[in-house]
Amino acid sequence: MHIVIMGCGRVGSALAQTLEQQGHTVAVIDQDPTAFRRLGPGFGGRRVTGIGFDQDTLREAGIEEAGAFAAVSSGDNSNIISARVAREMFGVQNVAARIYDPRRAEVYQRLGIPTVATVRWTADQMLRRLLPSGAEPLWRDPTGGVQLAEVHASPKWVGHKISRLQEETGVRVAFLTRLGEAMLPSSQTVLQEGDLVHVMMRTDDVEKVEATFAEGPEEESGH
Repeated sequence: MHIVIMGCGRVGSALAQTLEQQGHTVAVIDQDPTAFRRLGPGFGGRRVTGIGFDQDTLREAGIEEAGAFAAVSSGDNSNIISARVAREMFGVQNVAARIYDPRRAEVYQRLGIPTVATVRWTADQMLRRLLPSGAEPLWRDPTGGVQLAEVHASPKWVGHKISRLQEETGVRVAFLTRLGEAMLPSSQTVLQEGDLVHVMMRTDDVEKVEATFAEGPEEESGH
């Protein structure tokens, strides 16, 4: 796939290098030609100096054959305008814009532009590490009845199988994050210290599930 990225800061340059390593062709747009130094000498994609919402600049970057467009400059307005131009003028299917102001992000989300609200996301991630308790919803189905959430599991669950965790909580474990890597567990997978548990559950059951995760497994009779 050909991907156009607007903004060659830390995020844009890292994104460009990762996508190129995965075999995609990449073009990076930035107003400041010195910003392209961040890409390093090994980067084989296009470097386009210009404004990301200028149609000629976008054409030079190959927007007409692009399958995706990422707006990750430091300006919210520039990001959202360029994302809308890519979507509405050039028909790019996969578009995302980085937004610093979380209130704006919600507005743009309703306009159909997927947004990454940097400040809120970073704050949420920090809170998850500082106060690792409860459930953090990651996705909800359109009816709101089912959600995917990261749930903090008490250390008492360490050494127990996923099958037991599911049995006692009534959830489906969707995946684990172990040592920074996502993994799909089987029912026989044993929970290890430091695992982040991501589960599918009914929204009505969140409090009950949180409580069971926090308390640990039921004591087996005969002990």
